[in-house]
Amino acid sequence: MTEIGQAAPDFTLQANENQTISLSSYRGKNVVLYFYPKDMTPGCTTEACDFRDYHPQFKQLDTVVLGISPDEVKSHDKFVAKHELPFPLLADPDHQVAEAYGVWVLKKMYGREYMGIERSTFIIDKQGNIAKAWSKVKVKGHVQEVLQFIQEELQA
Repeated sequence: MTEIGQAAPDFTLQANENQTISLSSYRGKNVVLYFYPKDMTPGCTTEACDFRDYHPQFKQLDTVVLGISPDEVKSHDKFVAKHELPFPLLADPDHQVAEAYGVWVLKKMYGREYMGIERSTFIIDKQGNIAKAWSKVKVKGHVQEVLQFIQEELQA
């Protein structure tokens, strides 16, 4: 995983609605960068909808939310439309960004091993440095924890 205090690895990825998004374009804002395994799955849908429901509070704190998964843009378009997500979902099909952040890992399920996304969240401060990281995220209560960190630690 990337280290707290170090510069967040920059990237440029395609996102829903034909957007191209670069992390560096958000310098001067806080960024919640969350990695999730797959669109339309129960845990990922709950997490995305929690970020959606708290989006006004993040916006008030000058914070942008970005979701990243290996899914293609077409899948993201459907996911955003179905759940009315007010933030971009970025496509990382070759998992280069996931690897840069250390969240592309060996997973095990039902005795099978495979490579995939470890649900993780990073908070990147206005200077572009990693202020906080969560790995192996449990969805329930996570978004509130992220919001609380920003309120307590990044609001001067």
